Amino acid sequence: MHPAKKRTRSYDPARTRTAVLAQSDHVRKAVGALTPGQLALPTRLGEWTVRELVAHLSMVVGTVARNVTLPEPPVREVTLLEWPFATAAAAGAVDADTRALAAGGAAGELFTRAADAMADALTGVPDERLMPTRVGAMSVGDFLVTRAVELVVHTDDLNDATGLAVPYDRQALAACTRLLADALAVKAPGGSVEVRVPPYAVVQCVEGPRHTRGTPPNVVEIDPLTWVRLATGRTGWAEALDAAKVSASGERADLAALLPILG
Repeated sequence: MHPAKKRTRSYDPARTRTAVLAQSDHVRKAVGALTPGQLALPTRLGEWTVRELVAHLSMVVGTVARNVTLPEPPVREVTLLEWPFATAAAAGAVDADTRALAAGGAAGELFTRAADAMADALTGVPDERLMPTRVGAMSVGDFLVTRAVELVVHTDDLNDATGLAVPYDRQALAACTRLLADALAVKAPGGSVEVRVPPYAVVQCVEGPRHTRGTPPNVVEIDPLTWVRLATGRTGWAEALDAAKVSASGERADLAALLPILG
């Protein structure tokens, strides 16, 4: 697990809950209308079809309902800034569970049940309560930030695979952008490069001379969805540069070796 030395950004718990429920509702409306042909389409996620992707989205929200009712762990084991670096170890188990779930029922109904269960389970649960997760015990509030990340990332996967235009809740996209930007600053601590993802995040990273005033010598500017795709390996650095999706100036403003962050 990568050490989280950076001070953790605070997230408004009420806004995070609202964002997660809103994004899950966007997904619910989309997957409920998918045809068998759309469910069979390939995705950019290896061998997963849209059916497996929807099953995974069901797991993303369903794990909240399942785990928040389990006995509370005695201590926190994973902080929010450690979570992006802890997920890779669980990839194999996630894939196996996703395939098993996809084989078990109608995709739209599966997600609807999971989303409803999440909304019901969160009623009256304090954000400070600890809950078990696949990567270790986290607070409910922190885990919901990770659900915002997963929902945004996989909504983008769904749009890419189907050609749909499932919307992104603004607060969910903001949380996703900020957590992945902060994780970059943890992975490459320093102050020689300023990474801007307007309007949601600005972080400094990469060892080297730190600027103190005016325009920094090394600047990267990216729109939120392109940043999410770079940070999760959906697109490559060179590809984004060639498509003019990234503006990078300065001899240190090359993030290729630091990406992706979240596998």
